[in-house]
Amino acid sequence: MALNDTLMEDMKSAMKAKDKETLTVIRSLKSALMNYKIRVGHDLTSDEELDVLATALKQRRESLEEFSKAERQDLIDATNKEIQTIEKYLPKQMSDDELEATVEETIKEVGATSKKDFGAVMQALMPKIKGKADGKAASSIVGKKLN
Repeated sequence: MALNDTLMEDMKSAMKAKDKETLTVIRSLKSALMNYKIRVGHDLTSDEELDVLATALKQRRESLEEFSKAERQDLIDATNKEIQTIEKYLPKQMSDDELEATVEETIKEVGATSKKDFGAVMQALMPKIKGKADGKAASSIVGKKLN
C-alpha cells in the first residue's frame, strides 16, 4: 500500500478514536508530502517519501534536544509520541551494532584509511542507510573509525 493511502487509513482511524495527537502528526506528514510534491512537480517516488519522513523525524529529534535543555517535560513527552508515530511509517531502524557493521563494511569497500577519506565513505554509506539510520550517528561512527 502506498504511503499516502496508509496515512489516509491511519488518519481515519485516529479520527474515529479521537486521537488528536496522532491525527495532528499524520496531517503534518500529509502536508509535508504534498508540499514536496508541489515543489518537485511530480508524484513522489518512495525514496522521496522517505526523505520527507526522515526530515520530519530529524526536526522532531532536534526539537527534543532543545526541549531537554529547557527542561520542558511536557514538550518532551509530546515530541516523543510524535517521533513514535513517524517511525511507524519508516523502514525498521538499524541498531547501533548494525549501523557500525555497515560503516565498517563501507570503509573497507571504499578503501578508506584516514580522515581525508571521510567524504568518500559518507557518500557511499548514505544510500545504504537511507531511512534506516540517522546520518548524524553514522557520521560520528565514521569519524571514530577513521581516526
